[in-house]
Amino acid sequence: MRPTHFRPMSGAQASGAAQTAPALNVGFILADNFTLSAFSLFVDQLRLAADEGDRSRPILARWQIMASKSEPIRASCGVTVAPTGPLADPSGFQYIVVVGGLLHSGPQIDAETVAYLKRAAKVGVPLVGICTGSFILARAGLMTGRRCCVSWYHYQDFLDEFPHHAPVADRLYVIDGDRITCAGGGGAADLATALVEKHIGRSVAQKSRHVLLLDRARPGTESQPHPPIADLVADDRVRRALLLMEQHMADPLPIADVARRLQLSTRQLERLFQTVMGQRPAEFYRRLRLRYARFLLDTTVRSVTDIALEAGFSDCAHFSRQFKAMHGFTPSDARAHGPGPAARSMAAQRLFE
Repeated sequence: MRPTHFRPMSGAQASGAAQTAPALNVGFILADNFTLSAFSLFVDQLRLAADEGDRSRPILARWQIMASKSEPIRASCGVTVAPTGPLADPSGFQYIVVVGGLLHSGPQIDAETVAYLKRAAKVGVPLVGICTGSFILARAGLMTGRRCCVSWYHYQDFLDEFPHHAPVADRLYVIDGDRITCAGGGGAADLATALVEKHIGRSVAQKSRHVLLLDRARPGTESQPHPPIADLVADDRVRRALLLMEQHMADPLPIADVARRLQLSTRQLERLFQTVMGQRPAEFYRRLRLRYARFLLDTTVRSVTDIALEAGFSDCAHFSRQFKAMHGFTPSDARAHGPGPAARSMAAQRLFE
């Protein structure tokens, strides 16, 4: 595992930053149909950190929206943003930030931009993928051997496209050497805060958040907000355990592995679950997988055997016994009973689509 680190400024850079070069210089690459909120939350923190008050002069920080073509770039919400310049020398930036967006609306960036990112990686410039920017970096082969943070909403999309990667979806952002990936949304603001604090200072980072009316800065290790199960759970460790369970339906993790990933003993996790959820983690996990199976039975035409495997059961007979014990009827009878509550729940569809 690579150490998490940032590229520090030299003493000369730090002493003359205000007169010569900014302490933080960021190049942005916006994908076609990029997510406007992720970009705006990030860039506005730079703007507020760059100058006193709200005057927006690029003194302590600068930013540039780069593109291989001069045409405006369309956000997923329909707003367009014009590039401020071409693809510049990557060595002039502390970070190059790739803001992703819609996954299935065609190519997100062109071949020239992919080549530029590879050139930036070769000279050691840290690359940042925000929202589905992580997909862009992975498609370019720039995340091989690196941990990659994705939104829980796109976790399965990432696994389907990159089966040999191990995405992280229970964190806001992940720093792995000179690769930084962020789930997007509000997490983009937290990552921007961390970078501003590192390069310019804590008081400046706090000022930016206060002007934006943002509460405390969350560390990258904080779990992503996640409906419908984890959102009402206050204990962060239990929330992260729930996320891990939800992300491993077809290949259930042993409870000892869940505990290890949370840096807890199995006994500690058992006690936490009993206190917070009122049941043991193994029991909760099994019921979660059975709920998922009921959802698939209600909303798909897949065979019972396929659903059993998708829900993490080793064989159809074992699945049928467990299913009947929970619901009072067999999986084959479930479709005759009509859709259950999971299929009627928009939150469930959002979780399990």
